Amino acid sequence: MADQADQADRSGQADPTGPSATPKSLAEKLEHLFAHTAPAGRGPYSVEEVARAITAERIPISGSYIWLLRKGQRDNPTLRHLEGLAQFFGVPPAYFFDDRVTDAVDAELGLLAALRDAKVQHVALRTAGLSEKSLKSITEMIERVRELEGLGDADSGPRVS
Repeated sequence: MADQADQADRSGQADPTGPSATPKSLAEKLEHLFAHTAPAGRGPYSVEEVARAITAERIPISGSYIWLLRKGQRDNPTLRHLEGLAQFFGVPPAYFFDDRVTDAVDAELGLLAALRDAKVQHVALRTAGLSEKSLKSITEMIERVRELEGLGDADSGPRVS
């Protein structure tokens, strides 16, 4: 176990089976949600837009307060505010408390972003109906090509085993 931690320190990469090596701050988590949850075809949500939607759910919050949270200038919101933010962004409230949940949700958001890419969608749709053995072969080929192109592991999605 200590060898894994030492190896992770030397390589600069976290153990893929555990939570992030460095816990993310509330500001980093909010920034990630703002950057990765807006519907395709539009820019990120504004803090005012988020505040209006949360306030409409009877959880009063201002855009300026969300901005302060997002920039790390405030870091102790009420549970109701976190629940409102979680509901708006479509994540569980635990996203803000549990780094394992954060990592899992962020991986799903990465997968959704990749699937929004029309070329990736086309390739994914072509795999429908293929056997497990074929899917595994395709996954191995994609991983090899990513390696050749210097892209590294794409460990944001589920693996075929």
